[in-house]
Amino acid sequence: MKHLRQYSLAFLILLMTCGLLISPAQAQETKPNIVLVFMDNFGWGEIGAYGGGILRGAPTPRIDSLAEDGMKLLNFNVEAQCTPSRAAIMTGRYAIRTGNAEVPLGSGEYGLTQWEITIPEMLSAAGYATGMFGKWHLGDTKGRYPTDQGFDEWYGIPNSSDESYWPDNDLFRPGVHPQAKFEYVMEAKRGEAPRQVKVYDSEARLLIDREVTDKAKDFIKRKVGGDKPFFLFIPYTQTHLPVEPEPNRKGATGNGHWADVLAQTDAYVGELLDAVDATGIRDSTIFIFTADNGPESAVPHQGFGGPWRGSYFTGLEGSLRVPFLIRWPEKIPAGAVSNEIVHEMDLYPTLAKIVGGIVPIDRIIDGVDQSAFLMAQQEKSNREAIVVYVGKEIFGVKWRNWKMMTKELSTGFGVPIKESRVPAFYNLHLDPREEHPVLHAPANFWVRYPASQVLIDHIASLQKEPPIKPETPDPYTPAN
Repeated sequence: MKHLRQYSLAFLILLMTCGLLISPAQAQETKPNIVLVFMDNFGWGEIGAYGGGILRGAPTPRIDSLAEDGMKLLNFNVEAQCTPSRAAIMTGRYAIRTGNAEVPLGSGEYGLTQWEITIPEMLSAAGYATGMFGKWHLGDTKGRYPTDQGFDEWYGIPNSSDESYWPDNDLFRPGVHPQAKFEYVMEAKRGEAPRQVKVYDSEARLLIDREVTDKAKDFIKRKVGGDKPFFLFIPYTQTHLPVEPEPNRKGATGNGHWADVLAQTDAYVGELLDAVDATGIRDSTIFIFTADNGPESAVPHQGFGGPWRGSYFTGLEGSLRVPFLIRWPEKIPAGAVSNEIVHEMDLYPTLAKIVGGIVPIDRIIDGVDQSAFLMAQQEKSNREAIVVYVGKEIFGVKWRNWKMMTKELSTGFGVPIKESRVPAFYNLHLDPREEHPVLHAPANFWVRYPASQVLIDHIASLQKEPPIKPETPDPYTPAN
């Protein structure tokens, strides 16, 4: 561009007339807009495209349309808990590396250090406008809100929806600890301190996803036609407990609160799709629907993992596999389905490749570029394994259609970890519910070699680049 300044105005006008320069609107089209819907505690089997929908009490035609118009992944993997999953997708790194391997149930500062480079920071550097509307759960102190980590604007909650119980709970005792306080719905713009909008109580909890949808639609309308493409991140608060719909949708399905919320979510995603289509950016927008981890387990809010056993907070497939639908007309083939392994960490380098963004080289990035795979330029994923974490503990390795596990949790809470001195091997093609470890099938013990190598390489990487310790304050600089 510095050479263009040497040309006269008349010559610049001539270039534009001849189509040799790109107008702001055309420049936006050279990089796709990105809309990423990220559900909370949402199982693999909830929506119709994955066998749910009417099976769960409510059809989901709008979300299912993404499978018809784009690609459906059957083997999209995430971390087992909310905060680790959000850390992984934002940084392209295992959550253990960033100090966010567990949901912050204790006291102390948590979240991403400012040293981490997030997807919105990478996209901002690539010329994107960025907005987030919904649940963060990656820090609730100065310097660790979404607008400190690459988002131009944010409206939502810093932590989790279970805190919406506190303001209406007669047993709650404010003032007993600095962190035992009401959660607030907040909003902020980059460079500003977040503002508390209202207490996040039971009433606000019913309305938050409605507000998030409206804010997201407004963001789309404001950014279309601008001089930048946009990245819109919508981490909905449902279906984390309490699972209850907005007041005017209560009883709409006649099948209970869970079905009402499922129908509500489908309607909200439909509104987002309509906003994209109505503004004429359908063909230049990547639209993704996925989730942070497997289904809610607390009764009566429990979700559904389809054929997979287990809920969040376990290393079972029901915890690790979530829906993943992606639409990008004329780039990603419509109706495509794959059972190849992909991990949420892969989104970082994949989006960077698509938009010409820069992937950091001064730290270990665990994600791999999947752009060629998603756009049907190759049949195989660029990933064939993941290390299975539950919190800070390694439970095993998933390699191709096999799992080699040394630890197991049958449910997320209230049961001890079952440890085995001899690894359990599961063939997920033959035993998708992980109920029959082939401990007595020596013919398949060869799996231990490639699976163990994944683990050996991962442990070596942790020694090469020691993980950031939980509750590490800013500023943080790696020791080596």
